[in-house]
Amino acid sequence: MFREWPEDRLAALFEERCREIIPPDRIAAEKAAFRWSKVAKPLGSLGALEDDIIRIAGMIGSPAVRIDKKALVIFCSDNGVVEEGVTQAGQDVTAAVTSNFTRGDSCACLMAEKAGADVFPVDIGVACEIGETGEAHPLTERKIRKGTSNFVKEPAMTGREVLLAVLAGIDIVRELKDKGYQIIATGEMGIGNTTTSSAVASVLLGADPAEVTGRGAGLSSEGLERKILAIRKGIGLHRPDPENGLDILAKVGGFDLAGLAGVFLGGAIYHIPVVIDGFISAAAAAAAAAIRKTAADYMLAAHVSAEPAGRRMLGFLGKKPAIDAGMCLGEGTGAVALFPLLDMTLAVYEKMCTFSDMEIEEYKPL
Repeated sequence: MFREWPEDRLAALFEERCREIIPPDRIAAEKAAFRWSKVAKPLGSLGALEDDIIRIAGMIGSPAVRIDKKALVIFCSDNGVVEEGVTQAGQDVTAAVTSNFTRGDSCACLMAEKAGADVFPVDIGVACEIGETGEAHPLTERKIRKGTSNFVKEPAMTGREVLLAVLAGIDIVRELKDKGYQIIATGEMGIGNTTTSSAVASVLLGADPAEVTGRGAGLSSEGLERKILAIRKGIGLHRPDPENGLDILAKVGGFDLAGLAGVFLGGAIYHIPVVIDGFISAAAAAAAAAIRKTAADYMLAAHVSAEPAGRRMLGFLGKKPAIDAGMCLGEGTGAVALFPLLDMTLAVYEKMCTFSDMEIEEYKPL
């Protein structure tokens, strides 16, 4: 719809969409919390999972929480910064794995199938030809161009491109909401995207790149040093504004991160919970929160990534994860792992008898 629009018109549309973001329904959340207080079990004994149901009630504006129809959206894109030797894999891997997603032949797809989630791979900037695709999960075409620029030399994206990518993410949420999906997990695939995510995290946290940068898919010590140096150079050259999520994404981010940021904003616009996966997803979520702070109120944290800044990014967002299992696979695997836990928790919320039903005294907060 908007892919041919000029930048000023895209910016106006983006602001129009973001003006629709309002805080979650406090009364609905309070009703869900009240329901939990009556369930015949120790108070708060399901921890973060219990809190998630309360927060979902606020997001959707009703204590009658339903998450029967689930989606996993995986943004696939390449990053120009790989020219700096920040990864041991080539960009052809992005295309190959994207093709695998369409055939259901990936870790995330297999886990999503078990979790009862439909998978939506999105090409938002894959550099190489994807080749033959499968029919299990048709590829959604939202390509901005074939990979971002190398942010060590120039901004990763133009102002127009970052708006296109974020609006694509928002639009995908609208489409999924119209199809009846009730919760969305976020995933990504893109060689070099732990570098872009570390750059985004460094800016948002005001931290030196060495503090927030890990080995990704398995860099050597020399490779890690190149990665840190590239991030430091990119931030020093472009000086992204830490208060401006769009500026950060455009200068040192990636198309996948910008698309994911759009999904997080879309969750807030269309009142649908969006699940943060690991470090890369959290970096995109944090950028979305830097664009509109209230967007964070529509996010759920699945797990703590094993990446160095994984826990710090969740802290930045004020999120309590349900899973701490040392995961760092990406693709949305951690996000879909939360779905069965939420289903089990919701069964207790909906079906467990109350203290009154059992004619026993309620637990009292101490």
